[in-house]
Amino acid sequence: MQKGGFVKKGALWTALSFLAVSAPALAVQGNLHWHTIHIQIPVRLKHAKVVFNMDHPVFIPHTKEPVGLSQLRMMVAKFTRDHTRWKIDAVFQGADGYMLLNDKAYNQFMHVRTGNPYRGQIEALFHKGVDIEECGVTMRAHHWGNKQLLPNVKVNAGAVARIIWLEQHGYIEVNP
Repeated sequence: MQKGGFVKKGALWTALSFLAVSAPALAVQGNLHWHTIHIQIPVRLKHAKVVFNMDHPVFIPHTKEPVGLSQLRMMVAKFTRDHTRWKIDAVFQGADGYMLLNDKAYNQFMHVRTGNPYRGQIEALFHKGVDIEECGVTMRAHHWGNKQLLPNVKVNAGAVARIIWLEQHGYIEVNP
C-alpha cells in the first residue's frame, strides 16, 4: 500500500492504469489537496479483441468485489466512451467457475442461502455484448450441468484450449 491509499502492484493497478482517462485532477485518499495528472501517452484503440482468463478469485481490498468483473466493466465503459469496436470473451474456469452458477446451484456449492451475488453483474456484461463462457472441464470436475448455469452462459470444451484458440484468432489475453 502506497501513501494515499493506492495499491501500485497487481491486477487492480494494471486495470486502473490502462483505463485512466485525461482527467484534470485526481483526489488522493487521506490528503486534503489535489494532485494534477497529465497524460503524456493517451490510449484510444480503434478496435480490440480481448479474452479475460477468469481462473482465480482476486478481490478488491476491503470489498467482496472481484477484480476481474470490475476490470470487465471498466473496459467495456472505456471502449464505449472511446467508440472502440470491441469483442470481449470472459472465460471462467477453475476457482472462478462458481461465479456463473444459477442461484440454486450457487447456494448448494457455497453452502449459503443468498443466491449468486455476481448474477446481476454477469447479466449486465452479457447485455452490453461480452461473451460469457464456462469451462466444460471445470463443470465436469464439480459435477455441474448446463441447467445449473446462469442464462446465456456458453460452455466451451476446455478453457485453456479455448484461450489458445482465441489468441490464435487475434485476441489479447488479460489475467485479472
